[in-house]
Amino acid sequence: MSLQQQIETLENEIREKKETLAKLRDQLEPVEIKDYALLGQGNKEVKLSELFGDKSELILVWNMGKSCPYCTLWADGYNGLNAHLNDRAAFVVVSPDAPEVQAEFAKSRGWKFRMLSHKGSSFARDFDLQDDKYVTPGVSVFLKKDGELFHHTKSIFDPGDNFCSLWDFIDLLPSEVRWVPKYSYNP
Repeated sequence: MSLQQQIETLENEIREKKETLAKLRDQLEPVEIKDYALLGQGNKEVKLSELFGDKSELILVWNMGKSCPYCTLWADGYNGLNAHLNDRAAFVVVSPDAPEVQAEFAKSRGWKFRMLSHKGSSFARDFDLQDDKYVTPGVSVFLKKDGELFHHTKSIFDPGDNFCSLWDFIDLLPSEVRWVPKYSYNP
């Protein structure tokens, strides 16, 4: 088998594994959770239940905040997905940054999606995404049924994951140079 055939075989196996993973996630039993309070613009309290709008599902991205170029890279990609995601489910990004820091940074990046802060709350800790020093980036799906809130599933972000299409493009390049994201690039 040629090297190209081996690559195509592996790509097919990965697609099949992703289908299996999606089916397993569908079988998860949602876990009931409390209605967490987050901080919106002007430090206004916003309840998790309010984020659903007219949807019964919420995709919530756990972002490390302004200090992380990787989280910034992921978030830069959400603008193009935002309308598509919001057609299917509610979509929001949370970070430990204060709302005013989020607003300024989002404006500098041209982000159009909703952001909230979990600063000072147990929200990220309760989902095993924060310890004393570190917030783990990832995504959770929440459900709202009959006024009750449930956590359905989560996935952690890492360079090379399926939540940033850039990694697959970079992987196609024949270079051994390790690429890392930056906040800006020279033309």
